[in-house]
Amino acid sequence: MTSSDSSLTIRDFRPEDAEAVVAAHRAGREHLVTTVEAQLWLNGRPSPEEHYRTFVAELDGRVVGSVRCGVRCGTTTTGLGHANGSVLPEFRRRGAATALLAAAERHLAEHGVTELHSWLDDEPAALAFGAARGYRIGRAAQFGGRDLALPLPQAPVRPAGVELRPAADWADDPRPLFLVEVDAIRDEPGEVAMDALDYEEWLRSDWARPDLDKALTVVAVVDGVPAAFSMATTDGVDGYWSAFTACRREFRGRGLSKLAKLESLRLAAAAGYRRAYTSNDETNAPMLAINAWLGYERCAGERKGIKRLA
Repeated sequence: MTSSDSSLTIRDFRPEDAEAVVAAHRAGREHLVTTVEAQLWLNGRPSPEEHYRTFVAELDGRVVGSVRCGVRCGTTTTGLGHANGSVLPEFRRRGAATALLAAAERHLAEHGVTELHSWLDDEPAALAFGAARGYRIGRAAQFGGRDLALPLPQAPVRPAGVELRPAADWADDPRPLFLVEVDAIRDEPGEVAMDALDYEEWLRSDWARPDLDKALTVVAVVDGVPAAFSMATTDGVDGYWSAFTACRREFRGRGLSKLAKLESLRLAAAAGYRRAYTSNDETNAPMLAINAWLGYERCAGERKGIKRLA
């Protein structure tokens, strides 16, 4: 799909766009840890149910922004989609973001999406942009950042029978880790009930990520059974992202998530990573408390925009 208006062109992602897409994605948002390799993988993997697609905006032949979009998977609620875009600050207010979002809306509507969710930076211009294009502003999330050169808190006493092991130990059969996620994600705050996670889809979309560090992803094991984990992705240089921290319902209240996340951060610091980032819904008091104890400080926020598509 290609469209143009004067010097502005909206077209499909090409592999040579990956570096520019990452630059636009992270401009002014250092807390969004991603890589060129991850963008190439996202756009090259099979996504038969998600219909994942990236559109890029060119101004005078230069890629200045993108929107990443797809059908929401992992839920029994039908007709949901996601679209998240970004444009380099110096090229904003020239129609690129509006055209990118319109392209995503058309693509998703063609695949049955009737309700579109998009995260907006929690600042006046971004929220006004979303509202002007028909998005209702909903729930809030916050990003936390931490300097890994600073000391970490002392580890609590580990309960009897608890081991901390790298996710790499389950490389041959990660299903036990999937079972932790499928149980925990049901209680994640949000508008959508994540009640239909599929193992094969999880393998394709989570476990196979090239930026997932299976040595830094730490699993808390209770009497031989994976009970909690802290999943980590990195940029391979100095940036670390806490992708998801999860604990099975039956093992909660024992501090296992705190132990796993602390150990993951300790390993990341030892491996030379210098900045750690995480994100939480502002109603998720238990994880916000853990992150505060770990030394994270709020560094940015975002709001959910929701739009009904015709």
